Amino acid sequence: MTDPDAPVNPMVPRLDVEIITIFPEIFDSILQTSLIGKAVQSGIIRVSKTNPRDFVVARYKSVDDTPYGGGPGMILKPEPVASAIEEAESRRGRAYRIVLSPSGGLFDQGMAAELAARGRIMFICGRYEGIDERISDLYADRVLSIGDYVLAGGELPAAVILESVARLIPGVLGSADSTVDESFSLGRLEYPQWTRPLSFKGSQVPETLLSGNHAEVNKWRRFEALKRTLANRPDLLTRYPVSVEEASMLCNSTKGKV
Repeated sequence: MTDPDAPVNPMVPRLDVEIITIFPEIFDSILQTSLIGKAVQSGIIRVSKTNPRDFVVARYKSVDDTPYGGGPGMILKPEPVASAIEEAESRRGRAYRIVLSPSGGLFDQGMAAELAARGRIMFICGRYEGIDERISDLYADRVLSIGDYVLAGGELPAAVILESVARLIPGVLGSADSTVDESFSLGRLEYPQWTRPLSFKGSQVPETLLSGNHAEVNKWRRFEALKRTLANRPDLLTRYPVSVEEASMLCNSTKGKV
């Protein structure tokens, strides 16, 4: 893994990532495998982890306490989290700070592109029942959630967002075109795809994909993406209304053709 304090090469596209977490080991495998691992090794992405426990002077390194007003669970105290943020930024500069919380705004592909363009981001990971609200009030630039459910901490959401953002950094994927037709990039789910063999357990690759007619293939894919979006994520059609071309596709489909 690259040295997190190594000087930045201005000729190499980069994403600098700071992670504030009391469980930094959760990220070890993620940062050493697949595309992110290669990007870290090559220096395209630099990841630094800072543990709030390192800023607690108490004997048992306690970073949490009971919530004011009563209630179950424990809350991460503001002092060690704030110290971890400030220490990381004193060493490597100001980052765009993101607190991971189920009460935050919903992360999407548009936000991934925005974060990729920022160049330097920080994930502040809660645990237990969350982080003292003053961290969000005083430090966060944004509070994000990855879905309408609750996890044990912010580390896995941070990893999800990191992978989504990292794929948009030049040099991480083998081809810049790889992200163009993906789900959500154009407000539609991605069309279904097949590879060899032509037949698998009686299921055949659609004839259109074997035709060699690129115009027909592209048209078929657009229709399949629209059909999948309509079936699985109709809410996207509200956010990204059906175009005239798509309306024609849907109309023609009821007549037995695309």
